[in-house]
Order: sequence, then structure tokens, then C-alpha cells
Amino acid sequence: MEKPRPRVLLIIFIISGSRGFVIEWLSLRGVQPTKQSKNMRYYYVYILTNKSNGVLYTGMTNNLIRRIYEHQNHLVKGFTNKYNVTKLVYFEQTESVESAILREKQIKAGSRKKKIDLINSFNPNWEDLYHKIIS
Repeated sequence: MEKPRPRVLLIIFIISGSRGFVIEWLSLRGVQPTKQSKNMRYYYVYILTNKSNGVLYTGMTNNLIRRIYEHQNHLVKGFTNKYNVTKLVYFEQTESVESAILREKQIKAGSRKKKIDLINSFNPNWEDLYHKIIS
């Protein structure tokens, strides 16, 4: 059996953006991405909210854990920092950057009600999913 990696070491690798390690780490934590070759990348569309669930932010990234870490530690200047939008309530995975961009635009163009319905279908209790995928 493989020796577990220290949690601090995980943060260092996530910040460095080592794609292979992040995919392995996600698999070990119970998030089951589709099996991929070393050359394949995944892209994520996500929705964040603030503590009171009053503000919604939709984004796209190729490294979900790193990007949410940046939002939660206020390393990203702008809307999410200004409104303290740090809670991951929805995400979906795609294999192409083009489809991720199109999906992000589709979600952003939708009404607030459509975004809330999407979140409720995926995460009815609006739990912070970031803590689930890293623990």
C-alpha cells in the first residue's frame, strides 16, 4: 500500500499546477474523473457563492482545486475578492476547452433562477464542495 502524502505537500503541488498529481489526488479523494491519458486535459466550469449564498459567480479553469484555493485565499483580485465569493457550490468537468468556454457562457447568460436550479439539482444543501474534494 502506498504511503499517504502529507497534506502540506498536497497544497504545494496544487499551487505548482502539476496536472498529473492533481488528477491522481482527486482520484484518491473520491472524485472520480474519467480515466485519461497523460496528454488529455480536463476543464471545469464552476459556480461560487458567498457565505449567505446571495452572490453567484461563474468561472472556468483547467485546475479546479488551484483556482478555488486562489479564490478562498483572495489571490484573485476583482469580483470574487470584493464580494468575498469563496464557496464552491457547483462544478462540472469537460474534456475540451471549447466546450468549457461555451458552457460557462451558457450558464452566465442564464437567469439567476436557472443558476439556482442548477445548483439545487447538483448540491441541494449548498455545501462547500471544495472541502469535500480535498478531504
